[in-house]
Amino acid sequence: MTPNRRKRIIEMAQYILRENDIEGPPVSVRRIAKKLGAKIVSSALDGELSGMIYVRDGTPIIGINSGHHSNRQRFTIAHECGHLLLHRNMISREIHVDKNFRMLRRDALSATGTSVIEIEANLFAAETLMPEHFLNDAFNNEPADIDEEETVKSLAKIFKVSPAAMSFRLGNLFT
Repeated sequence: MTPNRRKRIIEMAQYILRENDIEGPPVSVRRIAKKLGAKIVSSALDGELSGMIYVRDGTPIIGINSGHHSNRQRFTIAHECGHLLLHRNMISREIHVDKNFRMLRRDALSATGTSVIEIEANLFAAETLMPEHFLNDAFNNEPADIDEEETVKSLAKIFKVSPAAMSFRLGNLFT
């Protein structure tokens, strides 16, 4: 992903938050999906299947795994909203299925085993659920030990994301 593309995805996530009058955590991803015209369907899916998105009769359908933790479902909804905004032309032609997607990493691992569109959707989800300015506010704009397990758990609870998602996000932003 080019730096310009990355910047555009971050700006799109910030725009979506402003358009939905979201000023702090936790972000209402269901409200965002609804405003984008998407319908969310929760179903018992294959354990490794996190979610999917497709368009039926002009309506985007986001399918999420009802067997997954609510925090994971939130990330999946944000991820699929990313596909809806960034890759609409692709999902209009086919069902886009997301198995255990790898979280966006700041190193070369992000390129292995994960397509560019997955990296982009993960970036959009992370920027939407855990925007940098919300995290700075949570830290009161002061340095914090992002490697401290209790800090990560506490922030994950506030933002309603998994500790793993929060850990990746903090690592991507502050290291």
